[in-house]
Amino acid sequence: MVNAKTEPRWARASPSSPLFVLTRQLPSPAPEMLTVVGKVRLLESRADPATELREAAAVDATVICSQLTDVLDRKFFECAGPQLLAVCNYAAGYDNIDVAAATDHRILVTNTPDVLTTATADHTMGLILAAARRLCEGDAVMRAGRFPGWSPTYMLGADLDGATLALIGYGRIARAVAKRALAFGMRIVYVNTGTAVDEVPGAERVGLAEALRRADVLSIHAPLNSRTRHLIGAEELKAMKPTAIVVNTARGPIIDERALVKALRTGTIAAAGLDVYEREPDLTPGLAECTNAVLSPHLGSATRGTRAAMARVCAVNAVAVAAGQMPPNAVNPDAR
Repeated sequence: MVNAKTEPRWARASPSSPLFVLTRQLPSPAPEMLTVVGKVRLLESRADPATELREAAAVDATVICSQLTDVLDRKFFECAGPQLLAVCNYAAGYDNIDVAAATDHRILVTNTPDVLTTATADHTMGLILAAARRLCEGDAVMRAGRFPGWSPTYMLGADLDGATLALIGYGRIARAVAKRALAFGMRIVYVNTGTAVDEVPGAERVGLAEALRRADVLSIHAPLNSRTRHLIGAEELKAMKPTAIVVNTARGPIIDERALVKALRTGTIAAAGLDVYEREPDLTPGLAECTNAVLSPHLGSATRGTRAAMARVCAVNAVAVAAGQMPPNAVNPDAR
C-alpha cells in the first residue's frame, strides 16, 4: 500500500550512506560525484536486468540512475522499497518511466534537459542535409566504384533555401533546429499544443494537417505518449508532397515505420532521416534497403561534451535527492 504520509518521501532525513544504482556506466564526472556522498553499484553486466533492477529497488537502492532503454513500469514501482527515493533518468525524455506510478508511490523522477539541445539540433540538421543532398547514396556509390562521372542531371537533390520546415513539437530542440534552418533560408511552421516561451522570428504556428500539406521537410520533436504514438502514419504520409523529407530525432514510435517503408518505396515521399526507431535497436523489415533513408544509430546527443554534461546533471539530481532536497530537474515534484 502506498504510504499516506504527507511529508515528501525524499525530504526525510538523508541516509548516512546512500546507494546509487546505475543501470549502465555513466560518463565522468557522474561516478566521481556520486562516490563522494555514497556507494555506487553498476548493474550493466547482469543476466536478468529487469529482475535485478526490481530487486535493487526493493532492497537497498536509494536512487536508481536509469537509461532510456530501461522500462520502469507500474509493476517496478510496486516492488520498490521505502528506501527508494528517486529514479534519475539519463535522458531528456522519460517515456520509459511510468511517472504516474512513481508519483503514486512518492518516488521522484528526474531527467537531463537543456544540455543536449545543441547536439541534437545539430544532428537533426545533419540528417536534413544528408537526406536532401543524398549524401549517403553518394557515399555508397563512391565506395562501390560506381560513380560514372559528373553529369548535369546526376543524383539531384533538394534545395533548402526557400523550402518549408515543419516542426512537430516546439520545445527547446525544435526551436534550436528552427534557428539553424533560418540560416539555410528555410521558412518555419510548427505544430505545438503548449505555449512557446522562445518564439523564433518568422515562425508560424499551424495545425497538423496544414503542416503536412506545406512541409518540404517534416522534423519530429514531440514527446512520446499515447497521443503521439503513430502520429505519423500512412494517411499523414499520403497528405505530404512527393518531394517531402521526414526526419525524426525524437522517439521512434511516433512514426508508423511500416507505413514509412511503404511510402519510401512507392515515392509517396522522397526521403527520410532517422536517428530513432520504432523497435529500437531493430529496424522494421525493408527500411535498411531503402536507399532514400539516412539511418543513424541514436546519435542525437552523442558528443563527448554533451554526454558528460548529461552525466553531471544526472548526478546533481541524484545527490540532491540523497541529501533530502528537491532536485533541480524533477518531472513530478508533486510526488509526496
